[in-house]
Amino acid sequence: MGAPSGLRVVGAAGRTAEAHNPAVGKTLTIDCGGGGLKAGVVDDSDALLCQPIRVPTPYPFPPERFVRSLLDIAGQLAQECGPADRATIGMPGMIRHGVVVATPHYVTTAGPHTAVDPALLDAWTGYDARAALTRAFDRPVLVLNDAEVHGAALVDGTGLELVLTLGTGLGSALFDDGSLAPHLELSHAPVRRKRTYDRYIGEHQRREIGNARWSRRVRRVVDGLRPVFRWDRLYLGGGNSALIDADNLARLGDDVTIVPNTAGVVGGARAWKLIG
Repeated sequence: MGAPSGLRVVGAAGRTAEAHNPAVGKTLTIDCGGGGLKAGVVDDSDALLCQPIRVPTPYPFPPERFVRSLLDIAGQLAQECGPADRATIGMPGMIRHGVVVATPHYVTTAGPHTAVDPALLDAWTGYDARAALTRAFDRPVLVLNDAEVHGAALVDGTGLELVLTLGTGLGSALFDDGSLAPHLELSHAPVRRKRTYDRYIGEHQRREIGNARWSRRVRRVVDGLRPVFRWDRLYLGGGNSALIDADNLARLGDDVTIVPNTAGVVGGARAWKLIG
């Protein structure tokens, strides 16, 4: 089915390379979510150099297991693509200069919507992920919020561009003329009856209430945030953006673009140009 009039739906923000140019550097990108770890290798033209992979996020997930899991993924991709020159890691939560201020899922005993483990909370709070991964990978590493990596693949550098990712929870990133603004954990703000955005339009709620009601909630969120940000362009991505039903999709507005979840992987090279 075609896109509703006025609404932009863009394809994958990357393509599979037919022939790799050895003069172009390779960036390993790992999009770390609450339910899965998605990874691929791209060149400086944003071309995917081999088939991306996805593995379930293992729980419990302390920092040491996080590093080992990412190294395992890098090893798998290196067999097909060869070793990457650098890595870009997108993580859920508040990440400042590669340091974890707070992360919502990895501090739990068994994943999203399970109890917080105080020991994991302590281990992750203030964890310098960029330093740890740079040592482990023995190459330059950039660690950002996952929506920021997603946005790096999408923004065209004109005006105020907001990226919202719909997945386990709500991710967000804001760009002003192509420059990344300080990260805000919009997902934890109350939106309705003391429920946060995560609890209002996250994957758990979508499964609970069904796509039709969930899609209406997404549209209400977009309508509610529009006067707050006054964006020039809103990108709706993440694994669940494709599940917004046709009626609500048509009513989102012509300042909204639906984007594929692959942006979280193919944004790895551009992240260095825009942010690193």
